[in-house]
Amino acid sequence: MEKLLLLVVTMAATINYPSAGKLLVLSAAYTFESPSYSVVHLESDFEIRLYKEISWMSAPVHGTSFLNSTRDGFHRLYQYLHGANLNSTHFSMTKPVLTSISPSHHGSSSSSYTVRYYLPSEYKYKSPPQPSAELNLQLDKWKSQCIAVRKFSGYANDDNVENEKDALVSSLTKRLPALMQAVENNLYYNYSIAQYNASKHRTGRINEVWMDVSGFTAEGCP
Repeated sequence: MEKLLLLVVTMAATINYPSAGKLLVLSAAYTFESPSYSVVHLESDFEIRLYKEISWMSAPVHGTSFLNSTRDGFHRLYQYLHGANLNSTHFSMTKPVLTSISPSHHGSSSSSYTVRYYLPSEYKYKSPPQPSAELNLQLDKWKSQCIAVRKFSGYANDDNVENEKDALVSSLTKRLPALMQAVENNLYYNYSIAQYNASKHRTGRINEVWMDVSGFTAEGCP
């Protein structure tokens, strides 16, 4: 089934992180745009989605903490959204805020993180304003790909994101042996955490683990 492109929510909330102060106040009635997708495979504890091309503005972070890296990257993206770009353009907030994680190699304690803002669909066929150089942001265009998704509730933090990723990998390899090669090709199990709620939204929170499984032999998967 096709996912609606626009998610409409009514909320009054403030996005913030511990010790980071208030970053963004959302109005009482706000329309959030999200990337569209179709579900190509569904299980009780995960699904595989086909996403078409997606454009993100991305903030690379080299850190040791998911939470701190997400805070750092989102703070820079926030500035871009509020005019720190060549045209002083202001952007609407979209969902999800995506933090991609490349686990450390060779025994290093640090990992590479990339925090991503989904660019509205009007930028599908045109380039967005260039970010201010000091923000160290980059345009990141994803090709069409299949992504395995596991939902989880509560707050995404350093205590649970890796466990949720491991649970997704376990489900994929047990339920769909044909996916084993696609998972193994995902070096060191690179994955992303999608967050859909403002930090002040304490109940009914929606988070997802994303893992690229392109190569899975399902109709529509590249």
